[in-house]
Amino acid sequence: MDPCPFVRIVVGSLGLKFTGAGDVAPLSSAAYCKIKLKNYPTQFAEISYVANGDQNQINEQVQACFNLKKSEFDKVVDTSNMLKIEVYSGRKSKPVCGFGSGSGKLLGAVTVGLDSEAVEGGGGNRGCVVVRNGWVGIGDRSSKSMVNLHLSIRVERDPRFVFEFDGEPECSPQVFQVNGNVRQAVFTSKFSFRSNRDQNLRSDSSLSESNNSKSWLRSIQKDKEKQVKERKGWSITIHDLSGSPVAMASMVTPFVPSHGTDSVSSSNPGAWLILRPGHNTWKPWGRLEAWRESKHKDSLGYRFELLPDATVSGLDPVTLANSTLSFKTGGKFTIDMSNGASPMSTPNGSFGSGSGSSSDFEFGSWAHLMYQGFVMSSSVGGKPEVEVGIQHVTCTEDAAAFVALAAAMDLCVDACQPFSRKLRPELRHDGE
Repeated sequence: MDPCPFVRIVVGSLGLKFTGAGDVAPLSSAAYCKIKLKNYPTQFAEISYVANGDQNQINEQVQACFNLKKSEFDKVVDTSNMLKIEVYSGRKSKPVCGFGSGSGKLLGAVTVGLDSEAVEGGGGNRGCVVVRNGWVGIGDRSSKSMVNLHLSIRVERDPRFVFEFDGEPECSPQVFQVNGNVRQAVFTSKFSFRSNRDQNLRSDSSLSESNNSKSWLRSIQKDKEKQVKERKGWSITIHDLSGSPVAMASMVTPFVPSHGTDSVSSSNPGAWLILRPGHNTWKPWGRLEAWRESKHKDSLGYRFELLPDATVSGLDPVTLANSTLSFKTGGKFTIDMSNGASPMSTPNGSFGSGSGSSSDFEFGSWAHLMYQGFVMSSSVGGKPEVEVGIQHVTCTEDAAAFVALAAAMDLCVDACQPFSRKLRPELRHDGE
């Protein structure tokens, strides 16, 4: 099936300079901007001052990105929806679940029109059109000191494969590839618990040696309490339509409450391994950690690391996603390597390009040789929908690995629920 057409509006190369009145920058050397597109979440980016307008000092990385289906982009163009960038002095406050706020003086704003030239494929543009690049004056033009903003805005085609779970991951649903109204089954999934039989046998053996029946009963009660106070052994295996396993997500570090609390904390997160088939074995591809934020109880924190091939020495794991999303409203888990650094959360809780949260990712690292631009995103909450950039799918196993990662991310919402809350039957071991 053909991929679905998507469009990216990419904003980058932001910088500020002042002309007139001796070309002196304000006392505060910090500035940020709000990047707005009507009916879409506002994005934020920091802006550096450029001494003497030196072009070499401008940060050429991507600072923000809007991802739209082609039908959504067409509507933006038809309604003459403009991209607006508002520039403020000072620093923006830290976002909570992606929602940022800021204080500071408005220095000026610029609006940029959009057109459909890039996505129509005309003019030999190879699917990318630069709609604005260079310096533009903003603010009060009558002022003695004029504020100038450097920016680069481009519109580019970004086709993606789209997959939908036909149910929640713990219900072992089919997975469909979709394009518009067309749906085609491509994977099946199987949620299961890894067996604890060996551990139980060891417990039974020790109990049989006890001659005290009361001690035996107390041990049984303690074991049951301990089992309820941890969530472990979850796994979901993705199969192709022939029944062959093509990817798996396996919970390798139990989700347990931190000492004195009822929740999983960032100091002791639970973890999944995302596995791909190797030579008669499973090979780790990525590691997903999740926890409940201590300061903002409605926030799920997560981190995804890409793991190097075990046969290659000297390479360290690389963090590709490190952000938060809301337990109540869900959001999107996104990996986008357009700017070579982990962006801060967007209002969807997504790891979207341009936002700025901490990351270990280094531009030009080994991971960047494998993945560039938009990589994947998946909805969290309900039935996951997964989008994967076509350049990152060369075989069935590629797509399946992202589908397994999406399932694990969705299951993290349940794994990080307070332990006083009872999970749905599909997620409970026998006896819980």
